[in-house]
Amino acid sequence: MTDQGYRISKAFLKTWGIGLTALASAMTWTSTPARAAGDLLVAPTRVVLDGARGTEVILNNIGSETATYRISLELRRMTADGRLEEVSEEQANAIEQAAKAMIRYAPRRVVLPPNQPQAIRLGVRAPEGLADGEYRAHLLFRAIPEARSVTDQQIPDGGFSIALTPIYGVTIPIIIRYGNLQATAAIANGRLEKDVDGQSFAFDLSRTGDRSTYGEIRITKPGVAEPVMIARGIAVYPEVSKRTVSLPVPPEVAAQLNGPVSVAYYEAANDGGALIAKSDMLIR
Repeated sequence: MTDQGYRISKAFLKTWGIGLTALASAMTWTSTPARAAGDLLVAPTRVVLDGARGTEVILNNIGSETATYRISLELRRMTADGRLEEVSEEQANAIEQAAKAMIRYAPRRVVLPPNQPQAIRLGVRAPEGLADGEYRAHLLFRAIPEARSVTDQQIPDGGFSIALTPIYGVTIPIIIRYGNLQATAAIANGRLEKDVDGQSFAFDLSRTGDRSTYGEIRITKPGVAEPVMIARGIAVYPEVSKRTVSLPVPPEVAAQLNGPVSVAYYEAANDGGALIAKSDMLIR
């Protein structure tokens, strides 16, 4: 899973902005993006801690019924194609184990009436002698289905029925940066690709240094003021030095991408919005 939101030409697909109106009455930072799954909204979608102080994550139930959610920590690693794969306790390395041990959060279970926000407190307790570096675990918010009574049903021919209840969850990264960490990035090998789902614009995003990079991609054409495409929430975590970024595009946008383009990687606005990397390329 990647952290991505898209804006194509002037049509902004509000992937992470869904439901912010529901949070506005209870939160002062309405510009912070939220992630939704089922009837649960979580904001912010990414937390960076330096150990000096804690912070909060806000949950909001936008459904019409009271819901119960369990909060837990899990480990995930980025792959070369940008996916995040779950890591078991047995597979965890020393950095991942240290991250999970340092993060403190409460409460670990919440019951939310409709449109009732709840703050989850986050903090870090770093051990003495902790090596400089970036440590990361992922906070999982998972719905607990309501227990339903089993009733006898008359099924023809002595068969039986099974009722499936979907279980929704939202996962956000919790990043701890310890020490003076630096990172740089580079963009290369831009191309248009086709698959069974349509077309996508893909490129290689590499990273060097001792911390992750995170921000948005802006693709522009020479002489055109507005970007052809913007993709937000693009990360490269320390466990990979290079990943593929693949952005689905409709045919009309793919046609605009042919020829010379500029692909730029910027920090998120909340992090200062500085340029991280830029590459001019010719797409055929």
